[in-house]
Formats: sequence, structure tokens, C-alpha cells
Amino acid sequence: MLCRFYDPAAGRVMLDGVDVRAFEIEQLRSRITVLFPQSVHYNDTVRENISLGDLGAPPESITVAARAVGAEEIIARLPEGYDSTLGRWFADGTELSVGEWQRIALARACLRRAPILILDEPTGAMDPWAEADWLARFRELASGRTVLMISHRFSTAMFADVIHMMSEGRIVESGTHEQLLEADGRYAQAWATLQAAA
Repeated sequence: MLCRFYDPAAGRVMLDGVDVRAFEIEQLRSRITVLFPQSVHYNDTVRENISLGDLGAPPESITVAARAVGAEEIIARLPEGYDSTLGRWFADGTELSVGEWQRIALARACLRRAPILILDEPTGAMDPWAEADWLARFRELASGRTVLMISHRFSTAMFADVIHMMSEGRIVESGTHEQLLEADGRYAQAWATLQAAA
């Protein structure tokens, strides 16, 4: 609804106090970058895959975006670096792992310097080490932007300025990781269960 893929049947979605329906679609969407859990895999070069985030971006910003999300190490291992073809449509294409594709998609999302960044399970396909590396870089990446991050992982959620715990489509608790632990509600119970299982 924030992106206006569809409008609410009741109520309103507000952006800086303005109903999103008051914006022209192009104007609204130019202010938002979205990364869905199932990112698109473009059978093209690494450079083109990332540049699709912002076709007008200067070439050097592609390497900056890749470095910011930790994709540079993946790209360095490819036969032709940024000029390597990804995917299996072409004979010389290189297939990436799900987590590696996710890093390329994150670079594409970060290349586009929209003021609002929506990330749905951005670390879902990453192993714990890759996730920790990405999260360490993320604060700088998100600087000056509003980020909505949807995650089922505590390791991701605990870095948020404000966590909204949801149940059955409603926000049931809000606060920082520490505040929610102190409140001893659903978040704290889920955290305790996770710690006991570790």
C-alpha cells in the first residue's frame, strides 16, 4: 500500500502527513526503493544488474554500492568481475547462490538513493556470518534515510531504532530491543525461547 500497488479499502497511508493517494504515482515511487524477499535475477552482467537500480547513476557509484553491501568479494571471484554475465541463459553465464544474488539485489537497491528504503527479509538467504557483515555496514548505508525492514530474525531486528512486534496483522509492542526485553511481553518471550534453544 505504501508503494500504491493497491489502495486500502479503509483508512489511509500517510507519508509526511500526506495521504499517499495525493501523490502522482511516479512522484511517490521515485521516493521509495523496495527489495522484496524474492529478488529478480537479471541474466546480464553484474554491472548491468546493479545499474538497474538507478540508470542515471555515475559508473563509479556501482562499485560504491557493491562495496557498501559486501558484494565486492563475490564480484572479485567472478571470471570477469563486474563484466561477468550472471545467470544460465547464456553459455558464459555464472549462476550465483541465493545469498549471493541477494547481495547483488541489495547493491541495486542501495544504488538508488531514494529517501525511503523498504527491505523485506534482506538477510533471509544469508548465513550468519554474511548477515553480521552486512549489518555492520548497514548503519552507514541507511544514514539520512528512512528504512522499513521486515524481518523474522532477532539478529536483524535488534539493530533497529524502533522495533514493531506484530501479531495477526496488528502492532502489539513497540520499542528498542532493550525496552522490549524489559517490557517482558511477546518479544521478550520469543527472545527467551530463542536463547534457551541456542
